[in-house]
Amino acid sequence: MADCYNHTIRRITPAGVVSTLAGSAGEPGSADGVGAAARFYRPYGVAMDAAGTLYVSDSDNHTIRKITAAGVVSTLAGSADEHGSADGAGAAARFNNPLGVAVTAAGTVYVAEPDNYTIRKITPAGVVTTLAGAAGDLGWVDGQGKKARFFMPYSVAVDAAGTVYVAEYGNHTIRVIR
Repeated sequence: MADCYNHTIRRITPAGVVSTLAGSAGEPGSADGVGAAARFYRPYGVAMDAAGTLYVSDSDNHTIRKITAAGVVSTLAGSADEHGSADGAGAAARFNNPLGVAVTAAGTVYVAEPDNYTIRKITPAGVVTTLAGAAGDLGWVDGQGKKARFFMPYSVAVDAAGTVYVAEYGNHTIRVIR
């Protein structure tokens, strides 16, 4: 789970034992590394793929991070302290306070961006595209791709068929992207 205000990613066993997987409590920042050497700045969403790799929306760093089962943290997409909305590969992509994340069995990551009013898609290679919505254009419009409008999408989920579900705070709705 993301421990947002402690800037850490925590693990909770079925027995209720809590430990820190990555980051260091009370020490915000942006650094790739192993375990406590990694730094986050208000991580928010966490999703796990079939191989046990975690994907984290590092909200105030405007990045999507990846954590292996061994605790090795790397930046999948975005660049710390560089917010905006730009499709592209790896560090060339821009996010604006990403929150919700979901991942498919094939490793495709979906991201909810309430401040950009968009849903983004990241390939396993780190290539980011805008799946739905248009940055800076809020509203409530059903439509394909950039014709759709959202108002503060906070969370995403994806099912086995690849259907994306969006929890939209600003419009009090659950939306479906097929």
